[in-house]
Amino acid sequence: MSPDHLFIAIAIPAVLLTGLSKGGFGGGLGMLATPLLALTVAPVRAAAIMLPILVMMDIVALLSYRGRVNWRIVRQMIPGALAGIALGWATAAYVDDNVFRILVGLIAVVFAVNQFLADRLKREPAGESLARAGFWGVIAGYTSFVAHAGGPPFNAYALPLKLEKLIFAGTSVVFFAIVNAVKLVPYLALGQFNRGNLHVSAWLMPVAIVGVLLGVWAVHRVSQALFYNITYIAMIVIGTKLLYDGFTALI
Repeated sequence: MSPDHLFIAIAIPAVLLTGLSKGGFGGGLGMLATPLLALTVAPVRAAAIMLPILVMMDIVALLSYRGRVNWRIVRQMIPGALAGIALGWATAAYVDDNVFRILVGLIAVVFAVNQFLADRLKREPAGESLARAGFWGVIAGYTSFVAHAGGPPFNAYALPLKLEKLIFAGTSVVFFAIVNAVKLVPYLALGQFNRGNLHVSAWLMPVAIVGVLLGVWAVHRVSQALFYNITYIAMIVIGTKLLYDGFTALI
C-alpha cells in the first residue's frame, strides 16, 4: 500500500470516530484521530490537519444540540480552559508529547473506573464546584491544545454530575467549540495552517460531517444508562491506549 493510500485508509475511520465523539457519542473517541493520523504523518501536522475539521464538526454539532446546554458548567470551566490553552501555547514545545499521553490516559482510566463503580454502588452524584471546574478546565484546555485530548479532563468534571444525556452531550459540544475556536489563533501563529494541511482538511470535511450526524443520531437512540456505560468503556480503552503509547515511547 502506498503512503497516500495508507493515509486515506487511516484518515477516514479516524475522522469518522472524531465525528461520532463530536456528535456526543463515545466519550472522547475523537482522541484517537490524531494518534492514528500520526502513524503516517508527523504528529504536529496531524494535529494541524485535525483542527479545522474539529471546528467544522463543532458548527454542525452546535446546530444539532442548540437549546440543550448547561451554560453554568460552560461558564465555570471556560476561564480555566483559556488559561490552559495559553499555558499549552507557552510550554508545548518544551514538554515531551508522551508525558501528555500518560497524563491524559491516567485521567481517563481512573475516572472512568471510579464513575463506573460509583454507578454500581449507587453513590450520590457529585455537585458542581467552581474549584473543581477551574482545575479540570485548565487540564482540558492544556491537553486539548497540545494533543486535541481534552475529553477525559472535561468528563472528569462533567460525568459525576449525572446530567441528562442530551444536556451532557450539548454542554460538551459548546465547551469544545469555544476551546477549538480559541486554539485557531495560536495554531495560526505557529504557522501550522499551510496550503497542504488545509487541502487535506478540506478533503476530509464531508467525512467529518457524516460522522457528527451519526453521533447525534446514536445519542438520541440509546438509553441513558447505556450512553454512560459506552462513555466509560470508551474512556478506559482510549486511556489504556494512551498509557501504552506514552510508556513504551519513554522506556
